[in-house]
Amino acid sequence: MGRKRKIYILLTDTGTVLTRMIKFYTKKPYNHASIAFDAELMEVYSFGRKKPKNSFIGGFVKENIDSPLFLQADCAIYSLTISIDEYKKMHQYIQEIASKKDHYHYNFIGLFGVLFKKPIKRKSAFFCSQFVASVLKESNISQFEQKDLSLIKPSDIIDLADFQFVFEGKLEDYIDRNTMRIPCPFYYSV
Repeated sequence: MGRKRKIYILLTDTGTVLTRMIKFYTKKPYNHASIAFDAELMEVYSFGRKKPKNSFIGGFVKENIDSPLFLQADCAIYSLTISIDEYKKMHQYIQEIASKKDHYHYNFIGLFGVLFKKPIKRKSAFFCSQFVASVLKESNISQFEQKDLSLIKPSDIIDLADFQFVFEGKLEDYIDRNTMRIPCPFYYSV
C-alpha cells in the first residue's frame, strides 16, 4: 500500500439569495460544494462568485474561507483518503482550469437542468457541484455510471466515494483562530 493523502469536501450554506433559492428547491441544508486539499482549508476550489457582492459574476475560484461570506456560513466537512497519484491528478486537472480561468464561466443555465432533471452541458462552464464531481471523475475517484455530472447536486457528492464525516456547524467554529494555518506542500497560487 502506497502513501496516502486526504482531500476534503466542504459543503456550505452561506445564506445568500442564490443559495436560498437553491435550498428552496433541494430541501437540503447545504447548497454550495468546494474541494479542499488540506484540513486547514487554505487551498479550497470551486465554481462560485468572482466578486463577493455579485452572485451573477461567477466562474472558477480559489475560495477565501476567511471572508465574511464563508466565516458566517453553516457547513459540513468530509474527508477522503486517496493515493498520491490521485491527489496529483486532481491538482493537475484544477491547475489546467486555473491557467485558463478567464475562459471558464459559472453554469447558471445548468442549474435549470438540475431543476428539471435534464442535463444541460456547456463548454467551459460548471456550477459548484458539477465542478467538484468532475475533479473526482478526472482523478478516477468515482466513475459516475448512475448520474450525469451536470445533474450532481452538492448533497450527492458525499455519496460518490467513501467520504468520512469530519465536522458540521459554523465554519468559523471549525477554523482554529489560535493555530497558524499553513498551506499544504502542493500549494499552487491561482
